[in-house]
Amino acid sequence: MTIKRRDFLKKAGTGAAGAAALGACGGGEAGAAATDGASGGVSGPRVSWRLATSFPPSLDLLHGAGVHVAERVEALTGGNFTIRVYAAGEIVPGLQVMDAVMQGTVQCGVSPGYYYIGKNPALAFDTAIPFGLSTRQQYAWMTHGGGLELMNAVYADFGIISFPCNSTGGQMGGWFREPVGSLADLAGLRFRIPGIGGEIMARLGVTVQNLQASEIYPALERGAIDATEWVGPYDDEKLGLYQVASNYYYPGWWEPGVTMGLLISLDAYNELPTSYQEILKSVCGETFANRLSAYDHANPLALQRLVEEHGVTVRSYSQDIMDAAWRESNAYLEEQAAADASFRRVYESYRTFRDTQWRYAQGNELYYQNSAFNRV
Repeated sequence: MTIKRRDFLKKAGTGAAGAAALGACGGGEAGAAATDGASGGVSGPRVSWRLATSFPPSLDLLHGAGVHVAERVEALTGGNFTIRVYAAGEIVPGLQVMDAVMQGTVQCGVSPGYYYIGKNPALAFDTAIPFGLSTRQQYAWMTHGGGLELMNAVYADFGIISFPCNSTGGQMGGWFREPVGSLADLAGLRFRIPGIGGEIMARLGVTVQNLQASEIYPALERGAIDATEWVGPYDDEKLGLYQVASNYYYPGWWEPGVTMGLLISLDAYNELPTSYQEILKSVCGETFANRLSAYDHANPLALQRLVEEHGVTVRSYSQDIMDAAWRESNAYLEEQAAADASFRRVYESYRTFRDTQWRYAQGNELYYQNSAFNRV
């Protein structure tokens, strides 16, 4: 279904609310000398770490989350705790950041948990699952609903602790070289999509690939893939995806609300003095709120440019695609819960929290949105 440009643009300004403070990062090379804090930072040893992200520097909000963490930690410790940030490919490829943390190649990294569901499918809950929580709801589950403790119990098996430090908000549904008018059009389509969303698309007949950011444009340009999802208008415009695929779909039902963790070596984290640990927690929460508000500001403006300047056609997924995706998503989650105890523990907490949140949102917030947003 094609939507009128004005109709979609007037809905695009809706953003997720900001977030409270939380987070952490972890240990590294500590020097023997302590400072007196005269430079304005917390007294403590000199520590030097490395942080890898899953993104190129051109994606300034995604890669920039790691940069923001590093700058704030250095400032708040008076230069005693420094973190050098590396983009995807500088130390390890973007899809191997968790491995680098596990192996001690870096002390921490910014990367979405759902990149690593091959290690444990429950890691998807650290980022987003199909038809899941909104960004505000996801963060509430993590910080107040027990989600963070459950996720870190999973990460502990890999010697990692993770805390939310980035969010894109709800994501879009991807770029297609040709329109997909119905469920039948998905059959055989070559689509770049990671995480559980990729598992569900495969059940809908799609041939799924998982590519890091730098590989997406060339694959789409040369026809190695027919479609891709990435994030949303701001980042997608930066990757130039509109130049090789002009059909832009919504909603991103597999990523309705995204949290992204700072993955930290437990050993490295435990080596830090308590004051540095607390600074890292505060900085991660600050960074999360900063990135989310930045996306809420940037995405509507970018979408307007994509439509008005670049000739992009914005379309919605057909109802039969949405219905089939809902059905297969729930079937997959139930199957994983039956097969894996760690997945089941996380899923049961998440599902209970989601049901309560959705019942509330159906009243006050949804009624307000339906009554107000269409008046612009």
